[in-house]
Amino acid sequence: MAVARTRSVALVGVKGRSVEVEADVGNGLAGIHLIGLPDTALSEARERVRSAMVNSHYPWPDARITVSLFPASLPKRGSQFDLAIAIAILGAAGVVPADRVAEPFFLGELGLDGRLRPVRGVLPSVLGAAEHGDVTVVIPAANSAEAALVPDVKVAPFADLRQLVEWLRRGDDPPELYIHDIPEPQPSTIQPTVDLSDVAGQPVARRALEICAAGGHNIWMLGPPGTGKTLLAERLPTLLPDLELDHALEVTAIHSVAGILPASSPMLSRPPFVSPHHTATAAAIVGGGSTAIRPGAVSLAHRGVLFMDEAPEFPRHILDSLRQPLETGRVTVSRSSGSVTFPARFMLVLAANPCPCAQPQDQGENCQCSPTMRRRYLARLSGPLLDRIDMKVTVARTSRRELMADRQFVEPSKTVAQRVLAARERAAKRLAGTAWRTNAEIPSAALHADYRPSEAAMKCMTTALDAGTLSARGLDRVLRVAWTLTDLAGKSHPEYAETSTALALWLGVNT
Repeated sequence: MAVARTRSVALVGVKGRSVEVEADVGNGLAGIHLIGLPDTALSEARERVRSAMVNSHYPWPDARITVSLFPASLPKRGSQFDLAIAIAILGAAGVVPADRVAEPFFLGELGLDGRLRPVRGVLPSVLGAAEHGDVTVVIPAANSAEAALVPDVKVAPFADLRQLVEWLRRGDDPPELYIHDIPEPQPSTIQPTVDLSDVAGQPVARRALEICAAGGHNIWMLGPPGTGKTLLAERLPTLLPDLELDHALEVTAIHSVAGILPASSPMLSRPPFVSPHHTATAAAIVGGGSTAIRPGAVSLAHRGVLFMDEAPEFPRHILDSLRQPLETGRVTVSRSSGSVTFPARFMLVLAANPCPCAQPQDQGENCQCSPTMRRRYLARLSGPLLDRIDMKVTVARTSRRELMADRQFVEPSKTVAQRVLAARERAAKRLAGTAWRTNAEIPSAALHADYRPSEAAMKCMTTALDAGTLSARGLDRVLRVAWTLTDLAGKSHPEYAETSTALALWLGVNT
């Protein structure tokens, strides 16, 4: 009887958990048995591994083969365990030295001809392996660029099983061994196809978008069709700076797990923009799945923008499911197989028409909706959700004369983005030494302790609190926007002008 051990990685959400793969080749009825909570895709590894070994000209043991995946209580899903299972069997059969396969991590799906096929989630898997110190991770060659983003890890890319086995037999260095630090995400050189200068006649909305980008705030735009709500939302990413290194790794890991990471870009350097359709399910928005739990739109928009066009058309329970991630910056998905927590810190942009028929009431067009219908339509956006929106802007239709007059004041995205970057740098300097990067991340306790404005500046907010038009949560939102206005103005502390403007934006009073 011979036993060989090696290691692989199981993904739990966007975290990699080490899995020990043991293979026992002993006496008994010939066959292969997988134990350790494998799913259907993993159970099918028996046939893939057998065909890959035979077609790579290695003997298949004519014995009872037992493969154990430890810890047995951890569910294992996917085909990324194929390579580790094959190597463990080859080690137990004496084809490769058992001591050579004990330390490395093996990730990859096997083709029937022995080729190593790429798998999703390589970046978080390698990050999980890196927690065990100085390790070597063997991966398919197609995943090498993504895996090489992790520092202090020896990444060994191979194209097929035979090439890998011969290396294990020889004991020399693998081909094209990657040992280097994380590459800095390069500033985006791709010119955006949209620009803020495309939107004319909405100076208040453009200013609100700049504030939103500078502080990482949420915004709700209300207005009839054709006023530029969607145009404005699509241009918000052009105002945002490139992702910092740790944020870029977070975003890349999420997209890698979801299987939508572009092959030409192993690291995402730009904030993502996600715009789900109003027919999307709750699982598509917050994450879920019947077998493997996948990240939803709120996680795919992490460190970027989640745009929900025609927001009242979304089911109310889906809109209310946004309340938790808006408050905590993460979302927990619970299923019978367990619970998974995904990061979900995004800027929410809502757009809505004033009523179902969407006809304006101020330019001679007759709205077909009764006051009750309009109230019921907008009531789909619940009070607790709107309480978490930092700015509410009314986007009205403009005349030809207003459009022509506003064109001389329209600025390109590049100009506005420079002011946004300067404001973010001021905020980062003020928040140095803390875990927060933007004003939207400052918790309530710190807002009322270290970052509380003067009593004179707070007067408008205390009056609104006394009148009942401002909630305690709304007060925190107003304070965060006031600090962003302060950073954009280049001041050291919010004054009455900033706090009153922030309050007007929260109440939905265009200024």
